[in-house]
Amino acid sequence: MRQLPVFALICLAGTSAAVSRAPAAEESLHAAIDRLIDAKVGPAETAPVADDAEFLRRVMLDLAGRIPTANETRRFLEGPSATKRETLIERLLGGDDYPRRMQELFHVMLMERRGEHPEWSNFLRTAFAENLPWDRLARAMLFPDAASENQRGAAYFLTARLTKEGAMAPVDVPGLTRDVGRLLAGVDFGCAQCHDHLSIDDYKQIDFQGLHMIFENMQSRGGLEYPAVTEKVLTKGKEFRSVFAPDRRTTMLRIPGDGDVPIATFAPGEEFLIAPDGKARTPGVLKFSPLQELSYRLARSDNHLFTRNIVNRLWFVMMGQGLVEPLDLFHSANPPSHPKLLAHLASEFSAHAFDIKWFLGQLARTKCYQRSSRFPGDSALPDTKTYRVANQKRLSAEQLFWSTLIATGEFDRVRQGGEMGLEQVVAEVEALGALQKQFIKIFANPPKEPEVTFTPTVKAALYLMHDQEVLKLLTPQSGNLIDRLAAQSDSRKIAEGAFLAVVSRLPTAADLAEVEPFLENKTASARTEAIGQLVWALICSTEFLVNH
Repeated sequence: MRQLPVFALICLAGTSAAVSRAPAAEESLHAAIDRLIDAKVGPAETAPVADDAEFLRRVMLDLAGRIPTANETRRFLEGPSATKRETLIERLLGGDDYPRRMQELFHVMLMERRGEHPEWSNFLRTAFAENLPWDRLARAMLFPDAASENQRGAAYFLTARLTKEGAMAPVDVPGLTRDVGRLLAGVDFGCAQCHDHLSIDDYKQIDFQGLHMIFENMQSRGGLEYPAVTEKVLTKGKEFRSVFAPDRRTTMLRIPGDGDVPIATFAPGEEFLIAPDGKARTPGVLKFSPLQELSYRLARSDNHLFTRNIVNRLWFVMMGQGLVEPLDLFHSANPPSHPKLLAHLASEFSAHAFDIKWFLGQLARTKCYQRSSRFPGDSALPDTKTYRVANQKRLSAEQLFWSTLIATGEFDRVRQGGEMGLEQVVAEVEALGALQKQFIKIFANPPKEPEVTFTPTVKAALYLMHDQEVLKLLTPQSGNLIDRLAAQSDSRKIAEGAFLAVVSRLPTAADLAEVEPFLENKTASARTEAIGQLVWALICSTEFLVNH
């Protein structure tokens, strides 16, 4: 049986027949998922169920955005309850880490590292703390309500994309058009701006232009502490022509998954429900708002592009592989790997009022999610699209940062038994705030680049090898991991403590055979240094840097 390597950068050696069945009455979503996955797998061999340590780390990273502490790992591994996985899933979904994890996840998914804004962060955090349904969250981004203190920050989704990137650069309205299609409907019209898409028959120039005119009619509002947009009165359709044809064409508003929207016109002076107030610089409330039309026609249960896009993205978050890949290329020539499953996920998500928390909980309960990432035998791993084995997933810069604080004991050292949470610890220690920014700079992708695959870089490796603030975490300081392990005299206990803290499992016999001789027969200072090297090697390992 193959296993992930434990050590990557040190001289230590590392370790690293389902049958389709008929649906039952009132079948749960997680049971339906397994039935549909198993039906396609057929008699082929699947990976066994992940052991408790593998499952604990995976679900903690996915739903809490961090690895478990050593104490959390010990309690879970020692817990005898047959329902402890179910209990853990419910605890994580109801815990304090969940809103932070979802804020970080959706920020990266929706903004693709374009920047930060406290009002946007507040919008996401509040939305997930209150379990705001996905359709309402999407509508808030497309038709922002400046009067709502908790939702006005949603406008940052639009305004961040209307910011010039240079004194001479134009506002990238076409980029905004493309992103709305990609991120909220799973269709990338970018190559259909000037002509029908050359390789995807489903994507027409009229699709791009009919969506683009909505954002051409909009602009950012300045002079405010929060992001906001305003619209001009729209009175007619948009003329356009292909670079390959001289004839001009006209389009109305065109919503992905919904089609054309006629433009309502009014007599001069009658265009507003509430006329603009020039003195207060308050925009008027239009009787016909293109943004409002977009928000309600796109973000609704009968828009299959909208529903299938989000369940595909959430499936990717949990399973490491989308049912449609790439995630933003839904079209007839790129069918899903499991068409019935995708349709069922979208239908159930809509029926449950776009409840993201419920949906993630259902995915976490599946056999598919809880399979091991280790596949029996020595043959090549199955195609990732089969879900016969758990797919390894990239850790975000945020997940790596929080997990490093947990693993090195820096979190415990700073709070010293207090009740502070992760974010409060970072907020109170200036050096940790700077370290957080460095992790994002080093481990995140460049702006506008989706973060979907794990791609090790020389920059990241050198950072972990040489950055003084990282190496400081691996020196003994009162209460941190190195300090606690150095107080131990038993090499086996040191190894157990290091492995539980960093890779969330006990060491194997092979691990101990390498680690114990490495730690023994050393002076106290040399032993402490060796412990630091051991923990550093574990943190640099593939096992730590990947969600497996």
